[in-house]
Amino acid sequence: MSDDALFQLGMDLDRGSSTAQTEEKLSRCRSSQEDERKDFFCERDGVRYAGTHLIIDLVRAERLDDLEHIEATLRRCVEVAGATLLHIHLHHFTPNGGVSGVAVLAESHISIHSWPEYGYAALDVFMCGQTNPRRAIDVLKEAFSPRKVVVKEHLRGKEMNRWTGGSKRRYTAVSASV
Repeated sequence: MSDDALFQLGMDLDRGSSTAQTEEKLSRCRSSQEDERKDFFCERDGVRYAGTHLIIDLVRAERLDDLEHIEATLRRCVEVAGATLLHIHLHHFTPNGGVSGVAVLAESHISIHSWPEYGYAALDVFMCGQTNPRRAIDVLKEAFSPRKVVVKEHLRGKEMNRWTGGSKRRYTAVSASV
């Protein structure tokens, strides 16, 4: 298998990656081990959690069918948030020109689904570790000029201490009520 084929599968993870890291100002993030991991739990206002998940809706936005512009915007979001890009995959739909895709990060992901005929895009920005996913919001505003931006934030994994009784050991079976 060629290097390009491996890269397209996300196996050659060094090509084109960003290594810039910025500490999240409002959160204290530490690794459970004293290593170079970038995917560790954080703490904000006494709450320990896995990462920040932003659900972002862009309303009456522009350039939502421009594949190259979307890719450049996702790369800029990764950079300003201080995350590490592993791979980007985008798909352009016809006839409406919508785009669906994901930027896979060492710290999680950014995904986009756009409906240019409605001027609407739905994005997920989920990052853990020493990143600041909120910095991506201004990049999205500048790139797509939406009339309205709706952002909802969820701290992922904050219930983990309740599930595990505070233990750091891994569990093989988990039951949850939905």
